[in-house]
Amino acid sequence: MTHGEIVVIDGKTLRRSHDRSNKVAAIHMVSAWACENGLVLGQLKTEEKSNEITAIPKLLKLLELHNCIVTIDAMGCQKKIAKTIQDQGADYVLALKGNQRNLHNDVTLYLDNAINKGNLNNTFDFHETIGADHGRIEIRRYWICNDINRLDQDREWQGLKSIGLAESERHIGDKKTIERRYFITSLDNNIDNEFSRCLVRILF
Repeated sequence: MTHGEIVVIDGKTLRRSHDRSNKVAAIHMVSAWACENGLVLGQLKTEEKSNEITAIPKLLKLLELHNCIVTIDAMGCQKKIAKTIQDQGADYVLALKGNQRNLHNDVTLYLDNAINKGNLNNTFDFHETIGADHGRIEIRRYWICNDINRLDQDREWQGLKSIGLAESERHIGDKKTIERRYFITSLDNNIDNEFSRCLVRILF
């Protein structure tokens, strides 16, 4: 794979794969997708969606990920998974939600306060795109910050260098909606290092 290839790890339940009458559970697959090359690199079947956490490290170890950037949704935001990715010589961008409650609270509190108050120093980088289509305007904003010393858990995550936020502001007629999502990453705080490109691939 090319240097900097974005590899998306994703879990999906196959439609119509369950059979209630015979008590057969739906088939759930965890897949690795190489965005630039447009290829499925590998898949593993799990019996239940909850088994993604154990299936993801197994799938990662089957892949050649050196110099790639691995992105995973919040289910994959686990210390063991971050370590597995780093041990493979790759970087990670992991979505952060309530399954890592303390870390999520610390990251959201710090980033929201800094961004809302405009207290952005040289530990932050910022990127913005504006798009319009069929009467809808969407503004995407990305912040990444490498000031992680304030996080009590920073040493527990192998390779962790930065925390990030992606904001989507949509205007449809008179209606405006704003959504924010949070991430941890082994990338540094230079937006040009692919952080925003990774988020475009997994969010939009």
